[in-house]
Amino acid sequence: MRLPRKNDAASIEARRKALGLDGEVDLGAYAKAAESVTGLVEIPVSVAQLRIALGQYELSADGEVVETGRELEDVVVPLAHTEGSLTASLQRGARAVEESGGFRTHVIADRITRASCFVCRDAGDALTLARWIEERVDEMREWLRTADIPELSKFAVLREVKTHVVGPMCHVLWRFTTGDAVGANMMTRNAYALNMAFVMPQSPVAIERSMLEANMGGDKKPSYEYFQSGHGKTVIAEATLTDEAIRRVLRTTAEDLAELTWAGTNGAIASGMQSVAFTPASAIAAAFAATGQDLGMVGTSSMAHGTARRVEGGLHVSIRFPGLEVGTIGGGTTLPTTRGWLALMDCAGAGKVYRFAQIVAAAALALEISASSAMATAGSENFFRAHFERGGLR
Repeated sequence: MRLPRKNDAASIEARRKALGLDGEVDLGAYAKAAESVTGLVEIPVSVAQLRIALGQYELSADGEVVETGRELEDVVVPLAHTEGSLTASLQRGARAVEESGGFRTHVIADRITRASCFVCRDAGDALTLARWIEERVDEMREWLRTADIPELSKFAVLREVKTHVVGPMCHVLWRFTTGDAVGANMMTRNAYALNMAFVMPQSPVAIERSMLEANMGGDKKPSYEYFQSGHGKTVIAEATLTDEAIRRVLRTTAEDLAELTWAGTNGAIASGMQSVAFTPASAIAAAFAATGQDLGMVGTSSMAHGTARRVEGGLHVSIRFPGLEVGTIGGGTTLPTTRGWLALMDCAGAGKVYRFAQIVAAAALALEISASSAMATAGSENFFRAHFERGGLR
């Protein structure tokens, strides 16, 4: 049986009939979101409430993120998932933070990258090419702005270039800002144009092969490069938990949490783990699914570096996300339901991406706090009981 591939109404109906899917479903609003659209999957969306001191940010002319203000807000966060105890645990962490004064979030960088590669005759030629590319960033930026090439995006602005030569290969990390969109498509178009219409014709050495993506960055994967230099939005969320909130809400102590942090950090080192964190992917995937983000980007976005330190009267906790790949325009954010969930957080449309990135980071820290507290109890009994009671163990 060969199914039709178009997304017109007749093809959608033919696929559904051939696959024995009952009922009529209006899929017109989803036809541009994916190929061969045939149905919908319903995932429950729960909500959590967080109190966050959110920064307001702007991008300067040279591509730096600049804070222009800060305001404490109560935010409702949608979470689409089927993971028992996730929302309850996240809300418990959020409550402990709220009683301690709230989260504080900071956007510190904004870059999205495409890792291209040029294969030359030998290492000497590759080094010559790398130096040539690094000296022409300003020229390339202006060329992208003015070139009469229909495929180019004017919203993807080239900011820096990083090169790495190994053997005859000149790897090039093109680093862009892309406004309120995640920007993967637009910066891919611009990187391809740079490769084929700028570098290849003008290169001072012969290039045997050009590859648009050669894995030096780590697209949709954890990587050391992105852990250090960032990818998408780099965000820090922090809070100072009081001893009273830790005792009464989280049912543990600052000392027990510090012990868990010590053991967990050493365990992460022993395993060669890229991140030092507990379970950030669960919160990020749930927020992504509810708001139409690219789910493949959970791989990079959930890279995290968490810290905990005993302070007078409590525990300071923080988490750094170097690669939050989020957008508030384009892609899945335009679908009817996802747009509504973004609007609930005042994160729909232009000018909202830094706000959204901070909310995602705070939600993930809330889950880290609660899950870590459950694990920090004697024998990690609370963690076990949460999964037994809410996870349907038999």
